Formats: sequence, structure tokens, C-alpha cells
Amino acid sequence: MLHWGPVSISRAVLTTWGVMLLLWGMSWWLQGRLRQPDNLWRTLAETLYLMMENAVRDAVPNYYRQVTPFIASLWIFLVLANLLGLVPGLHSPTGDLSVTAALALLVFVAVHWFGIRNRGLKAHLRHYISPSPILLPFHLISEITRTLALAIRLFGNIMSLEMAALLVLLVAGFLVPIPLLMLHIVEALVQAYIFGVLALLYIGSGLETNDTTHSNHQPDGDTQHD
Repeated sequence: MLHWGPVSISRAVLTTWGVMLLLWGMSWWLQGRLRQPDNLWRTLAETLYLMMENAVRDAVPNYYRQVTPFIASLWIFLVLANLLGLVPGLHSPTGDLSVTAALALLVFVAVHWFGIRNRGLKAHLRHYISPSPILLPFHLISEITRTLALAIRLFGNIMSLEMAALLVLLVAGFLVPIPLLMLHIVEALVQAYIFGVLALLYIGSGLETNDTTHSNHQPDGDTQHD
């Protein structure tokens, strides 16, 4: 905990800022490499981006150019944040509920932002009372519960992973460092991927709902959003 006058900054916030600073530095360093033709870093970066873009395109084929930067940034941030627990003396910021809650809230905002951007406010809100206004409370409860589940799921998995690693090291010492290290890496990557996929599915479901609502009310509307 860092105290700056009346302001207190938690360790999770500091490590989150550290991850963001690291990402900024990597982006600045990689930007110069991308200007150079035919080099290894450019090939790796393009390959990674294309893999993420193809995954997003499978979920939202008509909107993948809009959604890919957000989901790709989320994936990259989560991978680094989850793996930070491997550094001695540091803990993954995603092992703190406040950080995962902020990420879940960001996904919640993104779902509505993409929906409003592509269909407008009225068309986006209309699906909450479609096909009947009596479904409004159920839609709202679903929005809240899935956001909470997204935050708690990532927090619980990362926290339990770090606790399990600590307990194994306390019991077995350093006799099993390599298998434990590999398990941590695999689990960190899996949790980052699952969080991003769930965020993508939520965004895709919102856009799909808007498409259905829009087609029901405006049958001659434009369906191309690329």
C-alpha cells in the first residue's frame, strides 16, 4: 500500500499501472520495428494480431474491425497481468477483486458502447423491452449477474492459482519448480483467453440483438458495418 497524503494506492493498482506502462513501452519499441520490412518482430506481431482478428471475426463477422482492437488489448493486458505473479515479490493484479471488477465494468460499458455506436440509443435500448416490456427486469438482472460473474470468476481463478502455488512451494520446497511454473503459465493463458472470449460473446450477443431488433423494425436497413 502506497500512502500519498490522504490518498492510498493499493499494491494491485500499482502493479496494474506497471503492466500498462510495460505495454506502452513495448508498443513504442515495437512501433519502430513494424516500419522495417521483413523482420522477425514484425512477422510475430502480424501473426499474433491475425490470430486474434480471426477469433473475433468468427464471433462478430460484421463488426470484427471495430471490436478486434478492444478484445486484442484485453487479451494482451490479461496475459501480462496474469503472468506477473511468476515474478518473485510480485502478485498478479487480477488476483485482486477490485481490478477484475474494473475489467468486468469495462466490458459492460463496451457492450453498450458498441451497441449504441452501431444502432443508436433507441434501437439498442429497445431490445430490453422486446418482445414484451415485462422482460425488462430479467434483462437488467442478466446484465448485472453476468458482469459480477465475469469479475468473480477471473479473481477466484487467479487467486486460487497463486495460493496453490504458494502452498506447494511451502510443502515441497523447490523440488517441483518447473512443473508448477508450467502449470501457472498455462492456467494464466487459459484464464486470459476465457475472459476475452466471454467479453467477445457478450459484445456479440448485444450486436446480434440489435441486428434482430433493427431488422424487425426497419426491414430495409443497411446490414453492412465493416
